[in-house]
Amino acid sequence: MNSKLRAGALLAIVPLILATLAACAPTVALEPAAHATNPGCAEIIVRLPDSVDNQAIRQTNAQATGAWGNPTSVLLRCGVAPPGPTAAACYTLKGIDWLVDDSKAPRYVFTTFGRDPATEVIVDSSHLTSGTAALLELANAIGSIKQTKECTTREDVLGGSGSTSTPGN
Repeated sequence: MNSKLRAGALLAIVPLILATLAACAPTVALEPAAHATNPGCAEIIVRLPDSVDNQAIRQTNAQATGAWGNPTSVLLRCGVAPPGPTAAACYTLKGIDWLVDDSKAPRYVFTTFGRDPATEVIVDSSHLTSGTAALLELANAIGSIKQTKECTTREDVLGGSGSTSTPGN
């Protein structure tokens, strides 16, 4: 067998080996959200990317969920209860409004605001380049749910100055 043919055969086998190794990662056990059967969740799940921040997608055992990385660095659950008005920080990334819970850093919980069903994304920043990058890569999938409310600024609500966004109507 000449060297070009051997190199070609090796290149053809490498993706198969990598796919097999990725399949060896155990299934990620998650609890489905209360409204995981909402048809909107199916729209999100079929659009999930194969990787998030260079972390490969993993198999999960619950409806309307996603997971990336080994160890797991990003978890997604669609169908959580849509949050109402709150004083929590709200950030807009690529057209998606996110409420942020940083009380368990380096694990951050991001919940969509103004979309029903709502989606929760938990990011373990100790295993990622950037939690923001993960949210940006999930935006196309999550954007399939129509936004009905949006974050507002203090100026929008109070008529004064300020730039902190808070969830509004």
